[in-house]
Amino acid sequence: MEYRQLGASGLKVPALSFGAGTFAGKGELFSAWGDTDVAQARRLVDICLDAGVTMFDTADVYSDGASEEVLGQALKGRRDRALISTKAGLPMGDGPGDAGTSRHRLIKAVDDALRRLGTGHIDLFQLHAFDAATPVEEVLSTLDDLVRAGKLRYVGVSNFSGWQLMKSLATAERYGYPRYVAHQVYYSLVGRDYEWELMPLGRDQGVGAVVWSPLGWGRLTGRVRRGQPLPEGSRLHRTAAFGPPVADGLLYAVVDALDEIAAETGRSVPQVALNWLLRRPTVSSVIVGARDESQLQENLGAIGWELTPDQVARLDAASATTAAYPYFPYRRQEGFARLNPPIAGGVEF
Repeated sequence: MEYRQLGASGLKVPALSFGAGTFAGKGELFSAWGDTDVAQARRLVDICLDAGVTMFDTADVYSDGASEEVLGQALKGRRDRALISTKAGLPMGDGPGDAGTSRHRLIKAVDDALRRLGTGHIDLFQLHAFDAATPVEEVLSTLDDLVRAGKLRYVGVSNFSGWQLMKSLATAERYGYPRYVAHQVYYSLVGRDYEWELMPLGRDQGVGAVVWSPLGWGRLTGRVRRGQPLPEGSRLHRTAAFGPPVADGLLYAVVDALDEIAAETGRSVPQVALNWLLRRPTVSSVIVGARDESQLQENLGAIGWELTPDQVARLDAASATTAAYPYFPYRRQEGFARLNPPIAGGVEF
C-alpha cells in the first residue's frame, strides 16, 4: 500500500481507504448499498488491514448510526492498527437540534459517535455539510475544544463550496483554531467538477482530497454498458436519484475509453478508473466500498501499477466537459491560461 500525507498535516493515510456505508444497511438508501453484519465486516476489515488499508470511513447518518456501531465492533481488539474517519452535520432526526454543526449539536454528535464506535478518539472528524445558520467561529471554537479534550485528532469537511472552505480556513488562521486538513469530495471520471475550484484551493491551502464515490455512484463498475439495460442487481435502480447526475453521452464515452484501456492493461474497468484518480493532484485517499470480499479484492487491484501518460490523456479527453463560468475562460483563452499555468498531473486552470 502507498501512504500519503493528509493535506498539510503530519498524518499519513493509505491511498485507498475503506468506506463503511455498506455496513448495517438500514433505510431506503443504505439498504440498497449493502447489509454487512458484524461477522462479515470483521472479515472485510481483516482483508483491508492485511493489504495496508488502515483508514475506515463512516458517518452518523449511515444507517442511522448503525454503520458506526458495526465498524466499531469489527475493529474491536485492533483499534490501534486503524484510523477511523467519521462525519456529522446532516439531519439525524426531526428536532431543531438534530442537524447542523452548532456547538450543542457537535458536542453531542461527537460523544454519540465515540459511544457507537467504542473508541476514545476519532482520528479524522469531518463536517458532512456546511451549516449556513451557524457562525464559522462557533463551529471552529467547538472543534478546538474537542481536539484539546483529546476526542478528535484531525478535522476536515465534506461537500463544501470553495468560499465556505476558504472562509473557514481564514477564520481558523485568525483565531488559532485547528485547520481543516481534509475535504471529502465527490470526484470521478464522470464527475470532474472538483477540478474547477476545489482542487486548486486544496493545492494552495494544503487540504487533501478524500474521494467519495470514485466509481461515479456505481456507474463505472464495468456492468453499465451502452445500449443495454441496467443490470438486474445494480443499486442504481434504487439509488440513482440520491447521487450525482451523469449524462448518458458522457458516461458511455468514458466507459468506452475504460474498456479499451482495461483490455490493454489486463485490468478491470473499476481498477482503471481508480488508478486514474490515484494520480490526480491533491488526492490523499480514495474511498472504496464493497459488499463482499470479491468486490474488495478487485478494488485493491487498483494499487501497485500505473497508467501510461497516453492512457491518462485518453481518459482525460473522454471525460472532459466544459467548465462552469468563471472557469472556462482559463481553459479556452490564451490570455487567461497564461495567468494560470497547468499544475502537476496535467490539470489546467
